[in-house]
Amino acid sequence: MVVVRMDQVLAVEVAGLHIPDAGPVFFAALAVHVLAGGAAVVSGALAATAAKRPGRHPRAGTVYLYAISAVFGTASVLAALRWRQDWHLFVIACVACGLAWFGRSARRRGRGGWMAWHGGAMAGSYAALFTGFYVDNGPQLPLWDRLPHLTYWLLPAAVALPLTWRALRRNGAMAGGSVGDRQEIAEERLDS
Repeated sequence: MVVVRMDQVLAVEVAGLHIPDAGPVFFAALAVHVLAGGAAVVSGALAATAAKRPGRHPRAGTVYLYAISAVFGTASVLAALRWRQDWHLFVIACVACGLAWFGRSARRRGRGGWMAWHGGAMAGSYAALFTGFYVDNGPQLPLWDRLPHLTYWLLPAAVALPLTWRALRRNGAMAGGSVGDRQEIAEERLDS
């Protein structure tokens, strides 16, 4: 661990990343934040790639929901301690957590078109999770440090949008999904 100066702010370098030295509460919240973020990344990927039926998808989705809520809680603490530098990360965390809870609500209510609302909101939440990571850490990551700053804000959504569109159409959540896709989904539901 090395202490360095960054723009008149003391920072600690861990694994090549400069972490502001904002005190023990900051470091404790950051440790929980990193663990919750990792859990959200893994559980979100598991939920996204699982068959959309009882079992792995809802279990992983529930873990994601609680992990992203923990990310929001810890981001709130981190931003409160360094508001001037981190307010934008708080906003991203609000969006990520809000979309996740909206997606869960859409699924629980089950009204017409719920699959599109659920899938779109959860995918938006996942993209916001990555946006927050890259906006905060992109300038310190190899290769990413060469990209324009705007890329950190836009690339996660640019990747998520076509993947989400394809998944929603494939799962019959949007008009235009193929009849074969809808028939395959119906057969999967009958098998479970």
